[in-house]
Amino acid sequence: MSKIVILGGHGAVAMIAGRKLVEAGHQVTSVIRSADQKTEIEAIGATPLVLDLQEASTEQLDAAIAGHDAVVWAAGAGGAGPETTFAVDRDAAQRSIDAAQRAGVKRYVMVSYQGSTLEHGLSEDHGFYPYVQAKAEADETLRRSDLDWTILGPGFLTDDEPTGTIGLGPLEEFGGDRESAGPNGERNISRSDVAQTIVDALDMTETVGKFIEYGRGDTPIREALAR
Repeated sequence: MSKIVILGGHGAVAMIAGRKLVEAGHQVTSVIRSADQKTEIEAIGATPLVLDLQEASTEQLDAAIAGHDAVVWAAGAGGAGPETTFAVDRDAAQRSIDAAQRAGVKRYVMVSYQGSTLEHGLSEDHGFYPYVQAKAEADETLRRSDLDWTILGPGFLTDDEPTGTIGLGPLEEFGGDRESAGPNGERNISRSDVAQTIVDALDMTETVGKFIEYGRGDTPIREALAR
């Protein structure tokens, strides 16, 4: 049994992952922004911790992470404006990485997106620039850390039923199946399957130090992650 803290614990993927982790016998702390979300967290068997990651002090963030065996970053600004996007998706994520290092919590799984890179090529006036830049900078901070990190890069998220299988790589490496592509050409994948990749990646040493891009596919999740 491990003690796992999920930052951004009320998101759709995080809720599914939290339930799965509890069912697997782990102790889960879900960090949420609003006390109104506590009942839903308790219903999946996790322990709610109310903390606004954007406003949290260093001491509060350290306290939230200390004592756990692993951190999962599943928070996001959720389509807010540029200032909030940078504050959450970059700054708060980077501060959580620093907090994990101070606390000696070595395992860190970051939920990013398929195609995350500092070489994204978008101009600063592009509507998606704040998100892709913020995520890329946070991912790079994690890569440079001394944590046992994994960055998950799922494709376009759907509410489809889980398949328990995925395919690795960007869309062109899947054979260009446009029927299963998201609006930017990324591979579709259900939120439930993304949640399962979080659960499986956490205890798989094969995923440490890797940026794993994936979407819908035919390979069982653990088998794919072990490659």
